[in-house]
Amino acid sequence: MKTQFEQIVPGANSSFRWLVNPRLNDFFYWHFHPEVELVLIEAPEGTRHVGEHLSRFRGGDWVLIGPYIPHLNFDYGIRTAYLKTVLHIRPGFLGQALGQTPELAGIQALLERARLGVAFGAATRQQWGPQFKALPGLPPLEQLLGVLHLLAQLAQAPDAELLHLQPPQNPYNKKEQSRLQKLYSFIDAHYARKIGLDEAAQVCHLGKAAFCRYFKKMTRLTFTEFLNHYRINEAKRQLLLDHNVTEVCFATGFESLSYFNRTFRKITGENPLAFKKRFSRAGE
Repeated sequence: MKTQFEQIVPGANSSFRWLVNPRLNDFFYWHFHPEVELVLIEAPEGTRHVGEHLSRFRGGDWVLIGPYIPHLNFDYGIRTAYLKTVLHIRPGFLGQALGQTPELAGIQALLERARLGVAFGAATRQQWGPQFKALPGLPPLEQLLGVLHLLAQLAQAPDAELLHLQPPQNPYNKKEQSRLQKLYSFIDAHYARKIGLDEAAQVCHLGKAAFCRYFKKMTRLTFTEFLNHYRINEAKRQLLLDHNVTEVCFATGFESLSYFNRTFRKITGENPLAFKKRFSRAGE
C-alpha cells in the first residue's frame, strides 16, 4: 500500500502482461495504471470495486477496466479457493492500425467502452472464459491472435454491462500523486509510532478537516482505516519472518494487543496467530 500507481512491465517482445492466480487476497490494493485490464475471477463470491462502482459478485466475475480507472484487486478478502487470470494490455495497443483497420472496429469500440468499465455476464464467462485462461500458455503470435479473437467476441457479448454512465474521474494527477507519495513515505518511516491526524495533515499542508475530506476522496478510506491496513500488511510481513505476535503488535504501531488482534481479524478474517500458523504449515 505504499503507492496506488502500479507500474506494469509487459513480457519481453509482448504487448501483454499476464498474471495467473496472483495471491493478493490478504492485501487491500486500491490502484490504477495506464494499461487496459481484463480480469477473470472464479470464486463463490467477492467484491467488485471499479471507480465509483461497488458491488458483490457471486460465482465469478469478468471485467474490462480502462486506463487510469482506480480499482480494487478482485480477490481481496476471499477466504475460499479461487482462480484468477489477469491480462494487462499496454497503452497504444496496435497503434494507428486499431483505428484504420475496418476489421478491428469492434475491438476499438470495446476498448472505448472500457473507459466506463465493462462487466460480462455468466453466459459469456462460460463460453469464452476457458479460451481466455488458455492464452497465457500460447506462443507470442498465437497469443496475439487469440487476444484479438477474444476481444472481438467480447465486443459482441449480449450480457455486457457498463459500470458507469460517464468515465470515472481519476483523482490522481501529478500533484496528487506527489502529495500522496510524500504522505506514504512519511507513514512508511513512522508507522511504528503513534501518528495523529494533525501530524498527517501537516505533511500534506492541509488543515485537519480538509485533510480528512481529501484523504477519503483519494483512497476511499479514512486515514485511520488506511493506517491500520498499512500496519496490518507490515505485521503480516513480520509474522512471516517468524516474529511473535506480541512483538509484531508493538513494532507496527499498535498500542494494545487486544486492538491489534481485533484489527487484524477485521482486515484479514483471522487472528495473527492463525495467519502465522497457516503460512508455516504451507511451507512444510
